[in-house]
Amino acid sequence: MNNGFTHNSAAYDSTVGIQAETVHNSNVYFVHPDASPQEKYNVGVRLLEDGISSNAREMITDAIARGHDSAEVRFHWVLAMLSGRAYHDLNAEELQRLHRASRLVRTYAEGEWKDALRITFELLAMLSTADGDTGLVLQRLRALSPRQREAILRHLDLVLTGGLKDSLWAESRERAEADRFGNDRVHRIWAYFEPDPIGPRALPPRPSTAAAAQAAFPVRAGMFAIGSAFLSIMALVADPGEAVIELLIALGAGLTATRFGRQWWYQDRPQSAMTEPQIPHMSDPASTGDGFTNRVRHSFDYYFGIRTPHGLAPHEWLGHTVHVRNGLAAEVALLYRESRISVDRVNWLIRHLAEDARDRHNSGTLFDTRHQNQAPAVAKALSVIALVILGITTLTLLGTAVSGVGSSGILLTVLAAAGVVWSGRAAASSWLEARREEHRVVRETQEYQERLAARQIAYQNWKSFLDTTRPSELEMETWLTCDKTLFIDEALRHYQLTWRDLITHTILMTPARPYKRGRSRGGPWRYSRYSFRLFLVTPDGVREISSEIDFTDAKRGNEQRSNYRFEALSSVQVTENANIGYDLELILTNGPARNIRVKDADAHQLAPGENAQEIAEINLNAAGFIHTFRLLEGIAADGKGWIERNNPHNLPPFDTDELSTP
Repeated sequence: MNNGFTHNSAAYDSTVGIQAETVHNSNVYFVHPDASPQEKYNVGVRLLEDGISSNAREMITDAIARGHDSAEVRFHWVLAMLSGRAYHDLNAEELQRLHRASRLVRTYAEGEWKDALRITFELLAMLSTADGDTGLVLQRLRALSPRQREAILRHLDLVLTGGLKDSLWAESRERAEADRFGNDRVHRIWAYFEPDPIGPRALPPRPSTAAAAQAAFPVRAGMFAIGSAFLSIMALVADPGEAVIELLIALGAGLTATRFGRQWWYQDRPQSAMTEPQIPHMSDPASTGDGFTNRVRHSFDYYFGIRTPHGLAPHEWLGHTVHVRNGLAAEVALLYRESRISVDRVNWLIRHLAEDARDRHNSGTLFDTRHQNQAPAVAKALSVIALVILGITTLTLLGTAVSGVGSSGILLTVLAAAGVVWSGRAAASSWLEARREEHRVVRETQEYQERLAARQIAYQNWKSFLDTTRPSELEMETWLTCDKTLFIDEALRHYQLTWRDLITHTILMTPARPYKRGRSRGGPWRYSRYSFRLFLVTPDGVREISSEIDFTDAKRGNEQRSNYRFEALSSVQVTENANIGYDLELILTNGPARNIRVKDADAHQLAPGENAQEIAEINLNAAGFIHTFRLLEGIAADGKGWIERNNPHNLPPFDTDELSTP
């Protein structure tokens, strides 16, 4: 028979069927290098509660080695040693450590934790005793606090067998039924798979282009002043009375044109949140409409389609806002086009912008930015009249100046007047251009700050809602344990088996495609859809039952069952590939090989500071793979010989004489 663990270097797309994946930036499992033994123990207990027993063992063992020891600490250490493992999974060294720990019980102070620790060891001693001798231990177990009793039953699930487990199974089933949908599971699980939103951003104001106009203005203004002074002096010399009147009229007309024409001049094409920003030409997907930009555009289409104003059908609203969506999509793509940034992390902003566009449409301000910046008609009329009067007055002033000079001075006077007109227009243009740029920068800065502030509020609201709604690791683990317990219970009922009829059992929990997955940093992947595969080992052979489960509402489907004798399982092999994941292959003598995807690749989803091998082991343990592989490998290799060696009735007794108080 062939059993083993091989490495496969073939690569193919292992992400097909993964709808979304996220690693939450949580520090619940982080331990500072200088952490005290108490802090390490607390993290170890949290790891144990959240189903990460291998790391919990290491953390609590380290805390004990550094002097943090008590009945409570040792109780959780024993649970960590046994969690997710059958008695035959323990090696000789681990059994010796448990025996040494049992001899320490008498040294701890009396109290509830010492009682819980003593009863845990007594349950180990009951594994090889007759069913009728377990009554006293079960009575003492039920006398413990609910928290301690439930912890023992949960973590010794694979250790407890036979009549002992039959006596406790009804309680486990009732607890699973009561907690299965607790804490509003159905309406909260979605938030666990929602990625952490990325922070708000907005396009900053365009840089000012007023430098050239500001540099040209002094020269042009100086030329205008010199030419005006020359023309004014010539007119005053020729006819002082008429020249004064003409100069006063020209001055008044000029000031009027400046006063009312300035707003008209400032009017430009606004760069607001509802118009398309200018995107630099870049040779990447963001500028060509590929990749991230396309996903952003699709997300805008989706949210605009479901955030429609009253009275408009989705297709009408989408047609009405084509340019708005294009502008916003270009802005978001430019702001967030980063490596490994998923569009899911900016969907909160896209949703906010879709709601903002809907609200602006309802209030009539979606497309009115241009009209708000237009100059009033009266100001335009006054500006035009003032410019006409200024032009006529300039010609009259030129005539007055020419009348007082000889034929030789006429050309010089005309040239001076032409210079005044050109330099005056150029100086006014430079001044207005500089002022318009200043006005634009101030306006765009205000709009930028307003947009950023609104997005900051939307971001905080969404993040707070997610933080409040998202289940904790303990809640996710509790719901998964409840589903697993009830699945096993239904299988036992279907086959009309009790725990007395079983030698052992194992359950493999793998992702069922398509699925979403998420995890906290340092924790195992949790899936929106699971495939449960239960192996019930009886003296007659193996009964296998599998089913897919939607983790949101615990609904099951696609159930399959099969039975085979021990000798029918000829080979068990695991294929590991960093780019694909882990596959378990079962080969039966009377049927085709069956491939089970245990977990998909996750090397591309490592958080900073995480170790790929450690995360892989955490996920394999969480899936129940280690125990399942050892069990099936043993059956494939030795058949009934393995079963006889590991039958609970043939286990060596666990000596508890030293548990009694001296």
